[in-house]
Amino acid sequence: MGFFAIPTACAGFFLSSWITMIFWGIIAPDFNVKTIGYPMAMLITIAVWLVIAPLAAAIAKKSKWR
Repeated sequence: MGFFAIPTACAGFFLSSWITMIFWGIIAPDFNVKTIGYPMAMLITIAVWLVIAPLAAAIAKKSKWR
């Protein structure tokens, strides 16, 4: 872990939230759902990260054993 790991993760989180909001706005009319704002996109991003991070850690740990 380098010095810039936490600031990079923060920037990645905010960028991921913004991209989530943009893509949701693009596909929402196709599924007849309303668009979301940036705070809801942040919540969705946190939820996805909480699911993906343990899976990624488990896969990384498993690949070390080989």
